[in-house]
Amino acid sequence: MATAILNDVQLYYECHGPEQAPALVLNNGILMNAATSWVFQTRALAAHYHVIQYDCRGQGQSDHPAAPYSMAQHAHDLAGLLTHLGVERAHIAGISYGGEVAQSFALSYPERVFSLILADTVSEVGPELRITATGWRDLALAGDAVGLHQASVPWNFAPEFIGAHPKLIADSRERYRLLDLAAVARLCDAFLAVDFTGLLGAITVPTCIIVGELDRLKGRAYADILHRAIPHSELHLIPGAGHVTCWERAEAFNTILLGFLAKQEA
Repeated sequence: MATAILNDVQLYYECHGPEQAPALVLNNGILMNAATSWVFQTRALAAHYHVIQYDCRGQGQSDHPAAPYSMAQHAHDLAGLLTHLGVERAHIAGISYGGEVAQSFALSYPERVFSLILADTVSEVGPELRITATGWRDLALAGDAVGLHQASVPWNFAPEFIGAHPKLIADSRERYRLLDLAAVARLCDAFLAVDFTGLLGAITVPTCIIVGELDRLKGRAYADILHRAIPHSELHLIPGAGHVTCWERAEAFNTILLGFLAKQEA
């Protein structure tokens, strides 16, 4: 666990696994952070890879500058972090907002990407998703942590998962109270500007696309767009999972990830 000053912001990061192993970067979802997002992945992945988890600007324990954010800026920050760590190339993974950051990085720094893993993410923002994300932004701007929790949880998790994990949902309510809601609003604005679909043909590295069968937020239709647009991509549907596949079906998520990465190292 450490921090680095990059592009005038302090970024929090964690490194797990042997330094000599291939590097694997994990990018978080918009309301998550590096310390909690990957609790079901870190140990499994770090047995084989040098895993780099970090908070982008505006998230978690990184700085939250009071200025607009953008996906291009996040990509630039990640490039700086990899340079700081002495990593020339890495496998780049991301879920939800982190998947959009991963796309931006792959488009801006293709020479630094071995492969790409995109989970429950989008390359464009359709009308329903735009309404939903705008609503989240407005609740964040109003400082309404309880409202944001109530509005986002049904979109983030499948109904069965919500019913089976009341403590996790209760704990997440407390975590929302600690969020910097002004920064969340800026992250929402960066997301609402996502428009990568027409550029995805330029991604030439092997790409793994993962989506939960029950993801209502960034579901199968968005995964199909990614799969059609990225030439060397494969698509995996996780049965019974909502939006946060890395939590809801962690074993299936890890199996897909490790299987895909093993093929790249063969």
